[in-house]
Amino acid sequence: MRKIVFLIVLFLNAIALMAQSDPVIMTINGVPVTRSEFEYSYNKNNSEGVIDKKTVDEYVDLFVNYKLKVAAALDAKLDTMTSFKREFAMYRDQQVLPTLVTDADMLEQAHEYYNRAKEQIGMKGLIYPAHIFFLLSSKASQEEQAKVKHRVDSVYALLKAGADYADIAKRYSEDKKTAVNGGLLGTWVAPNQAYKEFEDAAYALQVGEFSEPVLTPSGYHIIMLKDRKQLEPFDSLKNSMIQRIEQQGLRDRIAEQKIQKIVDQSGGMMSKEDVMTKKTDSLAAVDPDMKYLIQEYHDGLLLYEISNREVWDKGAKDEAGLAAYFKDHKKDYAWSEPRFKGIAYHVKDKADVKAVKNCVKKLPFDQWAEVLRSTFNPDSVIRIRVEKGIFKKGDNTLIDKEVFKRGETVTPVEDYPIDAVYGKLLKKGPEDYTDVRGLVTADYQDMLEKAWVVDLRRRYPFTINKEVLKTVNKHL
Repeated sequence: MRKIVFLIVLFLNAIALMAQSDPVIMTINGVPVTRSEFEYSYNKNNSEGVIDKKTVDEYVDLFVNYKLKVAAALDAKLDTMTSFKREFAMYRDQQVLPTLVTDADMLEQAHEYYNRAKEQIGMKGLIYPAHIFFLLSSKASQEEQAKVKHRVDSVYALLKAGADYADIAKRYSEDKKTAVNGGLLGTWVAPNQAYKEFEDAAYALQVGEFSEPVLTPSGYHIIMLKDRKQLEPFDSLKNSMIQRIEQQGLRDRIAEQKIQKIVDQSGGMMSKEDVMTKKTDSLAAVDPDMKYLIQEYHDGLLLYEISNREVWDKGAKDEAGLAAYFKDHKKDYAWSEPRFKGIAYHVKDKADVKAVKNCVKKLPFDQWAEVLRSTFNPDSVIRIRVEKGIFKKGDNTLIDKEVFKRGETVTPVEDYPIDAVYGKLLKKGPEDYTDVRGLVTADYQDMLEKAWVVDLRRRYPFTINKEVLKTVNKHL
């Protein structure tokens, strides 16, 4: 009994020590946030290179708003969506899988690769060849075959007469990548890595010898053996083999194999997701940075989805809301100088000048481009060239000349000699929110965001421990 009481006391003391070393800095909707979590977020978003750095007090409001939005996303059960689970699992696995592979695992994999290579190479060893190559298509005619064979024999005769192999390769080889290096392939070749005809001839040579012309499915080769060796001992290749395993991205495959082994040994009691969740929890318990990194991605996905629903996508698609916002804030979008809302266009036929105007004059401005395209340029025959938009002085030389009367010289458009403009001059500012859609959308979304935050702060309780806040980045 005393032993049980003693263990309980130790456990409670441990909890108390943890609370002292990492106290709760705030509680959001009943969920405690430790100082270390807040510090992780604050320091990451206020590191060197960040232009708009915040003080701790300034950052608190941003952090609280962030957590409130995540709380709203959890209430909306966005974390149960298949798309969320899939994307979060993918990111989590990218972070966790590599940590499951130990140095011993990498060494074992390198041994497997080495033993496989040693078995493949066998007693034949490795060779370092060069070649002088002449391309010969398998579909070549008898006449073409004869011409290529004549060139090969001529070059072979030069070599037999004592010509320098590297020089001949540079001058005559049709493998341009190796020709510049005197025919060197630039890599050690193992058995079964080249055409059989090439390999048989190359392995039969002594170092420094060259072969008679050898015909393979790609053409003729005159091969020189530059060097040969046996596979080096494992210890001398260990580091390069481990590096190659890393470069090929095989660390994750090794981790996947380990996970699958655990799943198989569980006898159906655990899935891969169960194993990954357990591994993630174990890693988070000993590595706070990894814990907060994974949580940051988890919460970030939720934040994106809920913000899209409540602000971004909602605001961008709310045509009635955008129109009403523009009407109430129209003076905010006034221009300092007039704009021309319309088109500058160029035609081949004078009759099309009027036809273009008649085509669009009764239509909403945002429909002009598609109607003009379908009417005048429906296929490969282009009748008109058009630039549509809301123009200020200096944007378009034709509009500068015809509308703003700036006396500009307009460069003729080749094959479209007749110039014209059509539209209206807006002197006081935009007449409709669509004239400044981007600005209105951003402002409307900002209004939705602020209203949403006010509502979140009303709906969800939160408290901030001011005393703990004072110790951020100031404790030992």
